[in-house]
Amino acid sequence: MKVLLLILAMFQAAPKGNVETGKTLFIKYGCYECHGREAQGAVTGPRLNQNPITYARFISYIRKPSGEMPPYTAKVVSDQQAADIFAFLQALPKPPAIDSIPLLKQ
Repeated sequence: MKVLLLILAMFQAAPKGNVETGKTLFIKYGCYECHGREAQGAVTGPRLNQNPITYARFISYIRKPSGEMPPYTAKVVSDQQAADIFAFLQALPKPPAIDSIPLLKQ
């Protein structure tokens, strides 16, 4: 039963988030310092808009990250704020395919 609940939670739809509020929170909480202002990645943090993840995975990771990222517990970032940040990340344009960039073709 626990496994079934875990699987269902993984496919849970993200709560309604506000893209503009999410962008503001992304800056406010310093996410941009490691991930770049448009989540394009930087020296210390990976690109966030390349491979979409589920909301459940996103919330799980920000609450208990496995890397160098600090945890953003519910006391720091509420569930609604997390949904707003997730909405902002989902709204970002995906990077172009490498083979579509003329300068990278041989």
